Amino acid sequence: MDTITILDEINQDRRRFFGTAAMAVAATQLGMIGSAAAQRGETKIPAIKPGTNMSFGPLKQIDAGVLNVGYAEAGPSNGPAVILLHGWPYDIHSFVDVAPLLASVGYRVIIPYLRGYGTTRFRSREAVRNGQPSAVSVDLVDFMDALKIEKAILAGFDWGGRTANIVAALWPERCKAMVSVSGYLIGSQEAGKTPLPPKAEFDWWYQFYFATERGRAGYEKYRKEFSKLIWQLASPKWEFDDATFDRTATAFDNPDHVDVVIHNYRWRLGLAKGEAKYDDYEKRLAESPVITVPTITLEGDANGAPHLDPSAYANKFSGKYSHRLVTGGVGHNLPQEAPQAFAQAVVDIAET
Repeated sequence: MDTITILDEINQDRRRFFGTAAMAVAATQLGMIGSAAAQRGETKIPAIKPGTNMSFGPLKQIDAGVLNVGYAEAGPSNGPAVILLHGWPYDIHSFVDVAPLLASVGYRVIIPYLRGYGTTRFRSREAVRNGQPSAVSVDLVDFMDALKIEKAILAGFDWGGRTANIVAALWPERCKAMVSVSGYLIGSQEAGKTPLPPKAEFDWWYQFYFATERGRAGYEKYRKEFSKLIWQLASPKWEFDDATFDRTATAFDNPDHVDVVIHNYRWRLGLAKGEAKYDDYEKRLAESPVITVPTITLEGDANGAPHLDPSAYANKFSGKYSHRLVTGGVGHNLPQEAPQAFAQAVVDIAET
């Protein structure tokens, strides 16, 4: 088991970051960092103080399937593609420090808002505001098609980790390699029917809250307060400030956010129907398919969100695989709390 400890050498981090940022800018503007740099092997990502960066460049929009997707991009356009996927209740800023690190060593880094977040919108008023995992995963394949990306490295956590898992399992030809926080995250409605021990059920309290109309109304009214509470519970040792949270919380103002989130958690419990066009995918996912692409799974040593021990899912990965524990009080939002460790995992699995 690999262990990565967050460094707190602030002055050294700043010097390294400015060098990293300068390289990233050069890569984007001049295209001088090519794919060979990203594939040279033994690439070491420099240490960075979490929270060094606060924003991306101008966001882009593209029609992809049922969505018009908002996304950030960094790095050379001809570099190996890495798609970073956020979860709930988070947004693209979970990768605000990861993106320049990967861009500086030659990767084309793309960070989309999932359906129901930020500037991503449904293209039709009649579209079902569906949050089922297979729908979100089809969104990713459609997004790659729109950008003409045949194959990418996928990396994410929470909903984003599950989305990466599903695409790797159902469309392995589209996934070169994967980094997944908290391991194997593929589930099904059938699996959701099995009761858990009381402590485990307690950890999913918000799922049961969302199953009620009171819960829906509560999330609609207090979505930012609710999300901040989840941040605090899921990352009990992460001392984020109000500005960091507020940057992300604007993504929850999306007009479809509540509908998508509530549908996701109700669908898991079998309380909301999915769309028939995803039924075949759900049948395959209900079989808990093995993931064959090269994978690194990560876990923070202070993750307060529900998660399994790595031994419970190690056999779900049949390709090159390793697990890393990221120490130093790192919680659920691992890429934002430990960006160097997350970026290093992406580079290491990409270079296999």
